[in-house]
Amino acid sequence: MKILIAPDSFKESLEAIEVCRAIQSGFNQVFPDADYTLLPMADGGEGTSAVLSYVLGGRWKNAIVNDPLMRPINAKYLLLENETAVIEIAQACGLHLLTSEERNPLITSSYGVGELIADALDEGVKRIIIGLGGSATNDAGLGMLTALGMIFYDDEGKPLAQGGSELANLKQIEGAKLYPKLRDTVFEVACDVTNPLCGSSGASAIYGPQKGASPEQVALLDKALSHFAMVSGQQGYQDYQNIAGAGAAGGLGYALMTFCDATLKSGFDTVAEAVSLEEHIASADLVITGEGKLDAQTLMGKVAGGISQLAKASHKPVIAICGSVDGLNPAQTTQFDVVMPSIQKLDTLDNVLSNAYKNIETTAVNIAAAIRLGQSMK
Repeated sequence: MKILIAPDSFKESLEAIEVCRAIQSGFNQVFPDADYTLLPMADGGEGTSAVLSYVLGGRWKNAIVNDPLMRPINAKYLLLENETAVIEIAQACGLHLLTSEERNPLITSSYGVGELIADALDEGVKRIIIGLGGSATNDAGLGMLTALGMIFYDDEGKPLAQGGSELANLKQIEGAKLYPKLRDTVFEVACDVTNPLCGSSGASAIYGPQKGASPEQVALLDKALSHFAMVSGQQGYQDYQNIAGAGAAGGLGYALMTFCDATLKSGFDTVAEAVSLEEHIASADLVITGEGKLDAQTLMGKVAGGISQLAKASHKPVIAICGSVDGLNPAQTTQFDVVMPSIQKLDTLDNVLSNAYKNIETTAVNIAAAIRLGQSMK
């Protein structure tokens, strides 16, 4: 029996490869002679480069860049053999880099993302895959573009400072000094959100509060981003502000499309294509996926939902092992042949997270035993 194990990470507890190993360990106790393929997955957010490194190899490159508050930090990105770099923006401007007291999207900057891109270009890459997700910024790429050589002036002819609120003062964009190698580079942006840049479902309104913005600051930031898009359009740049994903990562989706001619794709689709997921599913007898929480969002571009669709299209049975199940209706659960939460008992959140590996392994043992029982009865 060929078993493909292709889960997402379990947030705050296990990386995707650890989930793979826990499931394999459980199944191996019942089916020791099965042929296992471990294929950790991601949807373009944090952990994407680690997944691609495990599957495709490559080498890590470290770089000193600026964090969201313009403090030097050590960040890394992945270099693949085919002149491709994989950059997670959270490495440079991630929310996890700030304490709760430091969160302030009025001033936080994506400058470090531009520094990572420049470093990759200096390595000779011709293609850059960028994972959007987990940002602490709401500057529509102002910082990133500044690091890549663009200059943004206010009405007094002074360069803008960093932070999303500065965009309200924008008067003129100077792109003549934009990093020259950008023009010969293909940008593919892995994005799992569909928000436009502005408005009630835009970057500021939906994600600003979790980045530290008050209701008044959300309104200010939304107006600033709208002004940025207006000035960009007036100066001949194509208008992408209403394209799905433009509001991703505080407007970095918009900046990458507008100034880097990037293509936005589903994060899951980007990773699935890179690791040849469909081919792996086609050769498997059983597909096992999973994520920390299976809910209504699962079937909207998340890993488990995407794998279930591909497995069903190939007429392969698919099992989902998750931490918990919340809000799925019967029609949605039929996307999987089996959905099994792994939490074994009522416990504190800290204990649930620390016991994730053992819980997943135990659940996998029980599922495998049920399959073995079914085979014997048949």
